[in-house]
Amino acid sequence: MRLPLLIVHILAGTVGLLSGTFAIAVRKGSRLHRASGNIFTIAMLTLASSALCLAIMKSQHGNIVGSILTFYMITTAWLAGRRRGLGRLDLAALLVGAGGAAAIITLGVWTLHHPDKNAPAAMCFFMAAVLLLACGGDIRMLARGSISGRPRITRHLWRMCFGLFIATGSFFLGQQQVFPAYLRGSVVLTVLAVLPFPVMIYWLIRVRFSNAYKLEPKPMPIAVAPSTLTPI
Repeated sequence: MRLPLLIVHILAGTVGLLSGTFAIAVRKGSRLHRASGNIFTIAMLTLASSALCLAIMKSQHGNIVGSILTFYMITTAWLAGRRRGLGRLDLAALLVGAGGAAAIITLGVWTLHHPDKNAPAAMCFFMAAVLLLACGGDIRMLARGSISGRPRITRHLWRMCFGLFIATGSFFLGQQQVFPAYLRGSVVLTVLAVLPFPVMIYWLIRVRFSNAYKLEPKPMPIAVAPSTLTPI
């Protein structure tokens, strides 16, 4: 059972890294961006699901934490990227995020008394803080009843980039044995692992100061020709 899951996990991770990089590089809102973003979403959700199953089988608490966070971040980022009203999926995502944060905090407290090198307490509390921050954004969005313009784009960007960061960090730092010996532990792998962060900061600044993202385009009204019939 582990081998098929591992193959799916590796393939999904490869597709996720490639499509995520492509989605960042192309023009935002273009057809290529939407297509690569959808592929990235499917790949990352597959990656997170397979990682969660493998982590449970191997009792790897750190990977369980990363899987929950990745699944939540990518799902909510994809929902924000769609031009739609709020619905039950947004509320369900909030519940998953809040439950995941509670579970990760519990794991962090447990690791304080039972040290686990695969899930150090500091990492657990950091991931829980990110989840709680994201859940706070969910609550504000649901309280307002809608999200559009810059807040929608910002929500989409930082969550997608954080999900990509989990993938790059897990690969370039967590799987260094697959790289040549001279690259292991080098600054090159560290830079590649954290690269989504400066890219995220760049796009957030651009969204903040660009008028293109200030307001959502409103649908044009449909012109109705006046009736040519005269009343009898």
